[in-house]
Amino acid sequence: MFDHLEIRVLPPGPRSAAQVRFWVNGEDLVGEAVHEGGRGPHPARVLPVGRPSPLRATDEARRLELGEPECGGGCCGFLAVVVQRFGEIVQWSDWEMPRKAPLDPDPYPLPEFHFDASRYDAELARAEADRSCQV
Repeated sequence: MFDHLEIRVLPPGPRSAAQVRFWVNGEDLVGEAVHEGGRGPHPARVLPVGRPSPLRATDEARRLELGEPECGGGCCGFLAVVVQRFGEIVQWSDWEMPRKAPLDPDPYPLPEFHFDASRYDAELARAEADRSCQV
């Protein structure tokens, strides 16, 4: 059974820019891993206009930052994942997790996720086409 990905672009708030959030199997990954105050990447970084998204899965593994704590990630780390396509499967693995504070022990990483490649591509295409909140 495959995992289910939903990509949402959240509009800017009074003190924050628009951000991309990733829901897998109904859970907000940034909210779960980065906690309160965490934010996803700016839409221009992961859903750029005029060029392919770095979220596109290829047979070449690549590490992507999907979130950061309120401090900006420089001290506590980022939520990052390795994205790679294996035929008809897209895998997210080898998580890097932010700490609540710089000296905290490494948190337990998220599990590997496996997406049906055609559904993954369709969800990414849908998110790339939706420019309503991308400021």
